[in-house]
Amino acid sequence: MKKTLRTLSFVVLVLATASCRDYVEIDLVGQRELKYTDDYQSILNTSLQVEQSFYYPILASDDIYSADETYLNRLFVADANAYTWRSDIVGDNAEDTDWSKLYNQIYKFNLIAAEVTDSQNGTESQKKNILAQAKVHRALNYFYLVNIYAKQYDPNTAASDLGVPLLTTPDLYARLDRKSVQAIYEQIISDLTSAMPDLSVKANVNILASQVAAKAILARVYLQMRNYDMALQYAEETLGIQSGLVNLNQYIAAPNTYPATLNDPEEIFIKTPGNSYPTLALNPELLALFEEGDLRNELFTAEGSAFGTWNAFAGKGYWKHRIISQNGKVTNGPNVPEMMLIKAEALARSANRSAEAITVLDDLRRTRFRPEDFTELSSSDPTEILHQVIAERRKELMAKGLRWFDQKRLAREAGFITTQTRTYKGETYTLEPNSNRYVFPIASKYIVLNPEIEQNPR
Repeated sequence: MKKTLRTLSFVVLVLATASCRDYVEIDLVGQRELKYTDDYQSILNTSLQVEQSFYYPILASDDIYSADETYLNRLFVADANAYTWRSDIVGDNAEDTDWSKLYNQIYKFNLIAAEVTDSQNGTESQKKNILAQAKVHRALNYFYLVNIYAKQYDPNTAASDLGVPLLTTPDLYARLDRKSVQAIYEQIISDLTSAMPDLSVKANVNILASQVAAKAILARVYLQMRNYDMALQYAEETLGIQSGLVNLNQYIAAPNTYPATLNDPEEIFIKTPGNSYPTLALNPELLALFEEGDLRNELFTAEGSAFGTWNAFAGKGYWKHRIISQNGKVTNGPNVPEMMLIKAEALARSANRSAEAITVLDDLRRTRFRPEDFTELSSSDPTEILHQVIAERRKELMAKGLRWFDQKRLAREAGFITTQTRTYKGETYTLEPNSNRYVFPIASKYIVLNPEIEQNPR
């Protein structure tokens, strides 16, 4: 099959949405087919093709909340459905943009993996590096998919719990039956560990995969699996390569000089939500966690009136992406603060090492307060320290969507996740810990066209 850089997106969309198994091959005049090694690198260099991750779990998480009917009435139907944890998010015959974008990208990564080795005008090391980059992207996409559309990883049931379709070759006719949660995690870990030897230690541009990105994703993966020893190992290895922090004190006077995303020393591997410039109303319970003098509250949140005449709302919203003057967007790929918080949580859960967790938290917090407002944390109670870590994690990673994964992970531990209640257009919706609603439904369109896909219970 001939493939051009322009027609590739069309072919990808056919598989990703599973809307049709047939397609028409079209040779465009003046377009060349994918055959050179640089062609495959070009796909990975294009942020529009590889950067977007997910959006709906941000709205579903307890980071987001509003009682302002005007704000809620502005939500698109699918957004409102995600916000209220409906049994059907996108409706009949509609695309789930999170699902379709992630699988669209996976097709591209599979295509690269299948063909780059035989491409022309590239060295063997270049080809191995490109293959390794594709594996890292694919692994992170499957991490997102399995944590959105499948149950929380449980070592006792993961081998039988339904995961998601697992596609590792660019096959338009592959069966789309759901593999187990265990199988998906095994693929993720295999992709990341096998990729590392052929990756650069740190990429020149943070949209490109590297060893530090692979290690950071593994830290995420093992945290979600509740394997805290391995999460600690990879978080520390990541921080041994990249540990830069932005001191917010430098941006109090001129917030719009905050580093552009591509120049941010905290960003390890850039991923962005499907809606990269959203208006997100923040939950008052989240805002109440910020202490007096916390610059994250001062710089990264704003009153709803600041969002403009058409988007104004009562309460406060997420503002960080709006102070960045160049390439401003919400990011939810792994970053340095997240690795510090993974390290702190693993230490807090480790016997006799909880005091070390406090040190890690204070190292981060010093860059988030004015010197005169900063007070070191003090506690010797491991349970209290763990709660401090989780609270710090929630503040630092707000509005990225990672809170949804934390809600699933922490739901079985007393004292972390509470029942959520929301009112929308006069109707009240409730989400209890460990509810089936923590597993997103698969769009009915995909199941109708591919009956081997089994729906999630609601």
